[in-house]
Amino acid sequence: MRIVSLNLNGIRSAARKGVLDWLDKSGADIVCLQELKAQTADMSVEMFNPPGFYGYFHYAEKKGYSGVGIWSRKQPDAIVEGLGIADIDAEGRYIEARFGNLSVISVYLPSGSSGPERQAAKFAFMERFRPHLERLIASGREGVVCGDWNIAHTEKDLKNWKGNKKNSGFLPEERAWIGELFGKVGWVDVYRSLYPDVEGEGYTWWSNRGQAWAKNVGWRIDYQIATPGIAAKALSASVYKAERFSDHAPLIVDYDDTL
Repeated sequence: MRIVSLNLNGIRSAARKGVLDWLDKSGADIVCLQELKAQTADMSVEMFNPPGFYGYFHYAEKKGYSGVGIWSRKQPDAIVEGLGIADIDAEGRYIEARFGNLSVISVYLPSGSSGPERQAAKFAFMERFRPHLERLIASGREGVVCGDWNIAHTEKDLKNWKGNKKNSGFLPEERAWIGELFGKVGWVDVYRSLYPDVEGEGYTWWSNRGQAWAKNVGWRIDYQIATPGIAAKALSASVYKAERFSDHAPLIVDYDDTL
């Protein structure tokens, strides 16, 4: 089973850059999408349901903003849109597809880089999202939570860590929060569990400023975190960089499991 996580930075923009053509040859069973920047009226037939896939989406109320989705080759048993928290759901940040005892989730954490107000919103999201993750892992269901977490966990997860200690995405509070998900709460960072010492190859986002992409001055902020059972079935993980559909790159994980 191949699961992909990809922040599109706009589904219409990514489609123009060839993401749908890539999807057809990607071998993906499920693709978790973030930052649609679209509403229903903006979506083409191919964006809704690419050939061979079913599409499910949770849009932000604000036009051209946020939004998450899932493309799946198999029709899920159920879809859950949103967390049931009004201000979070208004920004279109959570969608869950259930296949038997497996939940595959696409999540998009807020970025706090635009200023104190959005950083406060990010912290508020984190505070209220953790109990949901605790309940999910306690439920006995297997889960894979894919998404743009907008947090680099350790110094190995971004190139310029020394210069970003006081910046959103690498703040001590953010790093501690996601670290507790992997420790105290019990979720597994799948990429890091497979490749504990790898640096650079796991970056999934590069600033559009300067020569960040060319020089691989990147951040690993897109994760697949999983419950221990399904995490133990992870065979390999990679970041697809042969084509660029966004300022993020697809994170691909293969699991020894079937839907």
